[in-house]
Amino acid sequence: MSTSPESGDSQTTVLVLEDEEGLADLYSVWLSDEYSVRTAYTAAEARDKFDQDVDIALIDRRLPDESGDAVLDWISRNYPECRQAMVTAVNPDLDIVEMPLDDYLVKPIQKDELLERVRRLDNQRNYEGAVRELYALTRKRVHLESELSESERSSSEEFARLETRIEELEQTAAEVNGKFDDRDFAEIVRRLGDDTGGDSYGE
Repeated sequence: MSTSPESGDSQTTVLVLEDEEGLADLYSVWLSDEYSVRTAYTAAEARDKFDQDVDIALIDRRLPDESGDAVLDWISRNYPECRQAMVTAVNPDLDIVEMPLDDYLVKPIQKDELLERVRRLDNQRNYEGAVRELYALTRKRVHLESELSESERSSSEEFARLETRIEELEQTAAEVNGKFDDRDFAEIVRRLGDDTGGDSYGE
């Protein structure tokens, strides 16, 4: 189930696509204490198990029925909100520049590294959602301040709830902000720019 500022504390869902069944199951066990995990051993199975609740996808690049690159493209087209990472034995080359992925992990990978990278993707995703909602609500507040008198705003329960929600989102953004480095911010800015084409929140 997708986690968002609006939906509260629902558990993040991770899909693991790996054709080595033992390895796929191992990744799933590692992640299952913190996340809801779906496991797929083929691209076709991954497509069947995919829906809008999948928040993060971990994809092997070499698959028996279809390339991981094609699966990445399919997810990007159909579920653009999903964060995607390759987890593969294929060393990265310049071709990854154009791929719609958020991270690239080279096998063998240990439990601590896998969990750290998934947590990083999850933090980026949650921060991005908070920023989106904060921007939209701040725009609404600006419009209301120009249309309503101070007394109308102070007596309005709706406006009070708006102010409270803005404060909550500002606090959330500030708390998550400390966990990021320049790479995280660059990725968030890229995604926000790709999705909005500039300045369309709240419209």
